[in-house]
Amino acid sequence: MFDTQSANFDVQGLSVALIQAELGRREGGIPIGSALISPLDPDVGTEEVPASGRIYIHGHGRNQRLQKSSAILHAEMDALEKAGRLAPEVYKKATMFTTLRFASYVHKCMCTGAILLYGIPRVVIGENTNFKGEEDLLRSRGVEVVVLDNQRCKELMREFIRYHPEEWDEDVGGSKETSARAS
Repeated sequence: MFDTQSANFDVQGLSVALIQAELGRREGGIPIGSALISPLDPDVGTEEVPASGRIYIHGHGRNQRLQKSSAILHAEMDALEKAGRLAPEVYKKATMFTTLRFASYVHKCMCTGAILLYGIPRVVIGENTNFKGEEDLLRSRGVEVVVLDNQRCKELMREFIRYHPEEWDEDVGGSKETSARAS
């Protein structure tokens, strides 16, 4: 197999998701980014990151619910859509990177469900301070979950939640679970 345990792989993957989150913020959207990535493997992947030569980006995306007035374009769904139709073995070698852990009941059926449906074995989360999510559900289904506790991810969400509480509550289905709502 390949080494998905290296800190370098996780940092590279999260940096792709973080770029997407920053783009979403600049567009006036919710700053959550995601990417479906595999370690460099000549039989798997479509887009190489030139600086590293070590990873393939199958798809990357950002939450675009506000920008496109979409009911489903959470970051992970956008990344999967942009990845297109992939062979099952591609998903089984990939890691889903996301800047924020999945919303509990919103993503239980959508983003978490897609990860389970496609057999994505690993999820790397930038931060899990600003929202309570479904890490335990993923783990209970055999998915490896890594939380990087990234400061920039925390700052982006804290700022958005502070200045756009209505949009945030709408994005998470009217949930009152926003645990670190900045004041």
